[in-house]
Amino acid sequence: MCGIVGGIASHDVVPVLLEGLRRLEYRGYDSAGMAIIDEAGQLNRVRALGKIKELAEKISRLSNFSGHAGIAHTRWATHGAPEERNAHPHVSGDHVAVVHNGIIENYQSLKAELESTGYRFTSDTDSEVIAHAIDAGLKRHPGDLLKAVQEVVEQLEGAYAIGAVATDQPGVLVAARQGSPLVIGLADEGTYLASDVSALLPVTQKFLFLEDGDVALLQRAGVTVYDRNGQVVERPVKISSLSAASVELGPHEHYMHKEIHEQPQAVSDTLEGRVTQTQVLVQAFGHEAEEVFKRIERVQIVACGTSYHAGLVARYWFEDIIGLPCCVEVASEYRYRNPVLLDRTLFVTISQSGETADTLAALKMTRKKAAEFGLDVPTLTICNVAESSLTRESDMTFLTHAGPEIGVASTKAFTTQLVALALLMTAIGRVQNRLSEERERRIVQGLHRLPGLIRSVLAHEEEIATIAEELASKNNMLFLGRGTHYPIAMEGALKLKEISYIHAEAYPAGELKHGPLALIDENMPVIAVAPNDELLEKLKSNLQEVAARGGKMIIFEDEDASIRSDKHMEVVKATKHVGRITAPIVLNIPLQLLAYHVTVAKGSDVDQPRNLAKSVTVE
Repeated sequence: MCGIVGGIASHDVVPVLLEGLRRLEYRGYDSAGMAIIDEAGQLNRVRALGKIKELAEKISRLSNFSGHAGIAHTRWATHGAPEERNAHPHVSGDHVAVVHNGIIENYQSLKAELESTGYRFTSDTDSEVIAHAIDAGLKRHPGDLLKAVQEVVEQLEGAYAIGAVATDQPGVLVAARQGSPLVIGLADEGTYLASDVSALLPVTQKFLFLEDGDVALLQRAGVTVYDRNGQVVERPVKISSLSAASVELGPHEHYMHKEIHEQPQAVSDTLEGRVTQTQVLVQAFGHEAEEVFKRIERVQIVACGTSYHAGLVARYWFEDIIGLPCCVEVASEYRYRNPVLLDRTLFVTISQSGETADTLAALKMTRKKAAEFGLDVPTLTICNVAESSLTRESDMTFLTHAGPEIGVASTKAFTTQLVALALLMTAIGRVQNRLSEERERRIVQGLHRLPGLIRSVLAHEEEIATIAEELASKNNMLFLGRGTHYPIAMEGALKLKEISYIHAEAYPAGELKHGPLALIDENMPVIAVAPNDELLEKLKSNLQEVAARGGKMIIFEDEDASIRSDKHMEVVKATKHVGRITAPIVLNIPLQLLAYHVTVAKGSDVDQPRNLAKSVTVE
């Protein structure tokens, strides 16, 4: 996986490409590189191991690295170790350069064929085959980079987003997309491509989004798009509502900290126009939503990582509050286990980026199976990106309006996903008469209170930061929760492990006596969330089991839970008067702050943890 940026313009594109890479660094940061066609028509390439600053420093030391056409890339390793020789762009000879996002599944057979004709490979990547294959195509079609790329993509199996330049045709840049995101930016002085809109916001807010099978010819004056059949097609131009400033850090030291503190506004934006003072507006899920919701008999949620945890919380809501059966599965398992698909199932996918490869594959498989067996399986995606693959593949879309999320550890995307799922549950409950007007009113009023409740938790940041300093030296932690707060404990453990590298596990508190108690001693901190609900007394009993074995506990509670600090327990009264819907959303916030401040105390990279990338666009 990686981030791609490219451009062809009337001015030197190197500064634009470097800034684009900086804005895409959250997608991959093992290595980076850039290839430019200079004024003499020569191809020049620079690559560097590590982050974008390493590449920028290398370029700054060159006396004449500039050009009006170029491509650049930041990498997260899939094929081949993080080494400079595996960094993109990949070249063929001194006249073709390629950047690639995705996985070419048949690269080994293509490589063998190319090697048999004399091509020499210098990397361990699957991507290098594309460069050599394009070079071979240009030998058949001299001066026609578009034709060469069109021929090559017909041979590729798997997912790809490609940008290519060649000295044979220095006035063009060719892009292709299948299964991996690629956007074209249109500006007065040139035309650009990128994996993500955010990379190009400094130069344009006009974009068109390539669809699967598209190949695009970029020139200074504009772009021509061809579909998989080679026919010229029009893709609508969209005006982005994002600004360049929306992805800046501002006064915050890290993006994760910024995004944690943006959650009150993100929740307000997600609710805006979707609720009245007393009701959820069903049409917020689409004009056909009411008819769809009337006829469904169950919900199937499929997601990965943090989004999967959001689905697990929602399962409790669907079954407990409105009595509607709900299953939740990890997309990477669902897509391969040949699941039984039942008629009248609402199939819900959840993804921050809308490009998560396993989730997208699960959706496509489900649509195909439903059509094959004549099943009524409407699809809905909950997503943060309007022009994403999931939104285009789904019958209905609910956008979370979280705004750009740059930090690898998801925060505001998770919180707004929970809000979206609460709205979905409430809307279905009303349409199916499973929810009284009074119950819906209470749910909606609770959601309106959420921004203020989150601000009240954020006010405890200094207290949480002090606790985090004590925990930073630990090697293991155990997270506990019951009911809807078990998935919140899972999310808290995930946040801690992915950015602090401390091993963390989550358990339903009632499962302690079935094994995890064996781990409890003074060196194993236990983190628990304690809402004032019907399971509180059970949770208190579980906490006593920990205390009896000398364990140190950190409890984030609703003030109404009335748990007192003692020598075994440090209690943070993080919030008060939260309800069945709002409690898991609000009590998630202190776990985000804890993970953040533990990581800061350890001195680890908060926003770009090792081995991880933000948008998981490969299997």
